[in-house]
Amino acid sequence: MRRALTAAIGGVVALVTLAGCGSSPVIDRFSIAGGGVTGVYYGFGEQLAGVLSSRLDSIVTVDETDGSVDNLFRVSDGRALLGFAQSDAAADAVAGTGAFAQPLGVLAAARLYDEYVHVVVRSDSDIAQISDFTGRAVSLGAPNSGVSIVATRVLDAAGVAPMNVDDYELGLADSIDALRAGDIEGFFWVGGLPTPGLAELFADMPTRLLSVESGVVDHVNAAHGGVYRLAEFPIGAYGRTEPTVTMTVPNYLMVAEDAPDELVREVLEVLFDSRSIIATEVPAAALLDRRQAIFTDPVALHPGAVTYYSETRR
Repeated sequence: MRRALTAAIGGVVALVTLAGCGSSPVIDRFSIAGGGVTGVYYGFGEQLAGVLSSRLDSIVTVDETDGSVDNLFRVSDGRALLGFAQSDAAADAVAGTGAFAQPLGVLAAARLYDEYVHVVVRSDSDIAQISDFTGRAVSLGAPNSGVSIVATRVLDAAGVAPMNVDDYELGLADSIDALRAGDIEGFFWVGGLPTPGLAELFADMPTRLLSVESGVVDHVNAAHGGVYRLAEFPIGAYGRTEPTVTMTVPNYLMVAEDAPDELVREVLEVLFDSRSIIATEVPAAALLDRRQAIFTDPVALHPGAVTYYSETRR
């Protein structure tokens, strides 16, 4: 028996049992920390769990979570073997800053794709720019989410103190429901394109995307390590025809620092071999690029990931 990793918290058990001879582990069961069920993280995790279950002869499941910060804690304490996280949250986790009182024992397996900052408002709202959020009923994302990190930083850069907005602290599904009901006028979301829940919202309700201007992005980068970049939503995204500039942030597939090297190598082999299959359900997976996947600074790559990329280098 090479190792057994077991965690049981709040009735959720994530179990990885490694057995057998040599360096190839046998994996009985483990989970992937995803996100809200209407977001890209959950869909990506669901598809990845399916191919891993088939290829590794394991039971792999995806957990609904509050997002990046929650996922990093779950990977660190053993509730999940893998988890998705925005690069800014991951950087805070390894540094022990922001939402993390001390550094977490997590490493990167791959850079996956860039996520877009969505600032969504009702079309009948008079909110015209982010600075108009002062005093308004909005959602800055669920607690322990990467969305809340980004939203707070963007508001600060736009001259809005987060304490001066009426923050409902909702995840994506609840934010959409609250916007439909008229309880809030807008919300932040950070995710890949297209995010399923937002695609449905834009299709059947008059809504707008606010721009995140270059000055705001520059301010956020100056204060938080330069991991963000300015981009435009592609024309046609969510059926939109008007140009909208925004901020993007990379996301990473994260693992615990003590995860077995061979297991991480095998997970990456399955991920890259199956990306076209995953992309049929999660278009963002088509952006996965082995040459770009190694760029996870300031988070170090797991040794098993280093082995995989070295073996597959062309």
